[in-house]
Amino acid sequence: MPPEIPVEARHGEALVWTDGACRGNPGPGGWAAIVVSPGGAPPVELHGGEPHTTNNRMEYTAAIEGLRSLPPGSHACVVTDSTLMLDSMTKWIKGWKRRGWKTAAGKPVKNQDLVQALEAEIGRHAHVRWHWVRGHETGEAHAHKALNDRADRLAVAASHAAA
Repeated sequence: MPPEIPVEARHGEALVWTDGACRGNPGPGGWAAIVVSPGGAPPVELHGGEPHTTNNRMEYTAAIEGLRSLPPGSHACVVTDSTLMLDSMTKWIKGWKRRGWKTAAGKPVKNQDLVQALEAEIGRHAHVRWHWVRGHETGEAHAHKALNDRADRLAVAASHAAA
């Protein structure tokens, strides 16, 4: 894992804190996005769930729904603890598209529907960047990422409600 750097919103940029959870994999799952808009408005908490899904599908859904809540042309930073989602959207997607949605091993890309939906959602905005944080750390030393912990709790609660 790379060293963690606290996220800072750039001028005019919304922070979209995301997380997914699943009880069993597959099993009942939940997602959450906490959107911190520029300008100091209170954060908006979004969440939902599905009765039969995977953790990765919930991670992607959280990012899609968080970005969907912003007006077109927004600047946003998606904050995630999912290295799979981060890498898929920042490293692997170009190769997948070049290979007709196949992995380097020639297998179909998992969750292609959600990867494509997320790519389309990103395309609605002026700029979207990604920021990774280590998940499941709480306390004063980790106060800079309290919204990651809050998103996790919302996603877990949504997974229970979806069962």
